[in-house]
Amino acid sequence: MKDESETDMKPKMRRREFLSSAAIPVAAALATPSLFAQDSQPATPRTEDKIRVGIIGAGTVVREVMIPGFKKIPECEIVAVANRSLQSSRRVADEFNIPRAYSNWQELLGDDGIDAVLIGTWPYMHHMITLAALESGKHVLCQARMSNTAAEAHEMLSASRQHPDLVCQLVPTSTSYVIDRALHRLLEESYVGEVLSVEIQRVQRRFADFGGELHWRHDREFSGYNVLNIGSTYESMLRWFGAGNRVMAMTKVHVPSRRNSDGELQSVSIPDHVDVLYELDNGAQVHMKFSATSGLSNGNHTWIFGSEGTIHIAGTPGRVDSGQSIFIGRRGDMQLTELPNPSEQQAFYRVEEEFINAILGVEEVTMATFETGTQYMEWTEAVYRSSESGAAVDLPLRI
Repeated sequence: MKDESETDMKPKMRRREFLSSAAIPVAAALATPSLFAQDSQPATPRTEDKIRVGIIGAGTVVREVMIPGFKKIPECEIVAVANRSLQSSRRVADEFNIPRAYSNWQELLGDDGIDAVLIGTWPYMHHMITLAALESGKHVLCQARMSNTAAEAHEMLSASRQHPDLVCQLVPTSTSYVIDRALHRLLEESYVGEVLSVEIQRVQRRFADFGGELHWRHDREFSGYNVLNIGSTYESMLRWFGAGNRVMAMTKVHVPSRRNSDGELQSVSIPDHVDVLYELDNGAQVHMKFSATSGLSNGNHTWIFGSEGTIHIAGTPGRVDSGQSIFIGRRGDMQLTELPNPSEQQAFYRVEEEFINAILGVEEVTMATFETGTQYMEWTEAVYRSSESGAAVDLPLRI
């Protein structure tokens, strides 16, 4: 999946318009029930002990990937949806034959005929909905990024531990599925010897979009400390190397204003260019560059330099069929050679299946746990703190 929570709710609109039009705002909790009247429907009965799933937030990825993913699993059924309005909820319900459409997420969580929820909203709502869902006794699958801040992530993790009978899972980044297993095997076998340094570049090969459209990812209220794809990239790094321990960062806003839905320029504070240095547990240095303003650059790459070997990953992270290739070489070689990486040996997307299996007790959640999400949210906030203070920030983060 992509780096942040995916929906088609693009905040080209002004913030006031969004808060007044969204069907799942915080204010809904304070409104009278008559404001959210819906057709009276009986609670959905359990069908042959299937896991009954409710959908909160039905954006593009939820509709195109996750709902179809759940529908392929015989052991579960989608029984309810709450989107931005009762009207939009009903559209999704009609499209996917979902029996119940709710006006807001509070109503959906009050449905005793739901066992588990998928939270597909923007990151700023993940914290409050997760805590409420756990309190209502429901298993939680939450879109990435985990939250807006590290403090929210810690509260989500704490709440999950207070409900050990409930499964909590985050949608993992799929941007490194193609290479994860092969790379993990190389590192486990110490192919490069001792890791000395890592270079990562994740850039968009277009020029700065001056006067471009305002997206919700450009608004810190909705996106928090999540910037570009730094969180998903670090999530992959956690799989390969484990957690880092010291972070230094510099950021830049190259496009300081963007146009809202009225065509008016609105200021932007979230960076579109980020440079990060951090240390691995063995002291190796990692340099990471992220940019949305690197026109005609040489694109994305990853280099792992070791005492005895080198690994180079070329290609475009983002899809399982993205064509990423691994090139390797050891001391004494004249050049790198491509490592065979047959598709049958690659990881693949199975988030909904893992979630339902975990509820059924068939397997445990591995990608991604709330512990993993808390780690990448700490690192993401450390990048922000360092860029603001000009100083190194140690991990684990002091909250």
